[in-house]
Amino acid sequence: MATRIRLKRIGRTNRASFRICVFDGRTRRDGPPIEELGSYDPRAKSFAEKVKLNAERATYWLGVGAQPSETVNSFFRKLGVRKPVKAKPAAGGAAGGETAAKGA
Repeated sequence: MATRIRLKRIGRTNRASFRICVFDGRTRRDGPPIEELGSYDPRAKSFAEKVKLNAERATYWLGVGAQPSETVNSFFRKLGVRKPVKAKPAAGGAAGGETAAKGA
């Protein structure tokens, strides 16, 4: 299942606000989300008031392969939310490297 992190429009006419949600890629814009991560109010004064986000859950969803929309990706960059980096196991470990160096 291809998941996307995108905005869901809520609010009334001429007073829109949005929720930042995780959707299946085939779901319509205002359809039922898998999970709601936060909100975006474009009429608020400061950026901190405009965007409220559960960064821990957003990082989780990026880690399992969810693709953010362009708008949501710009929010993530401003808030410092990044895809988690998986630690790579050491090849042979430290002990293996030492014994190889001594034998040479």
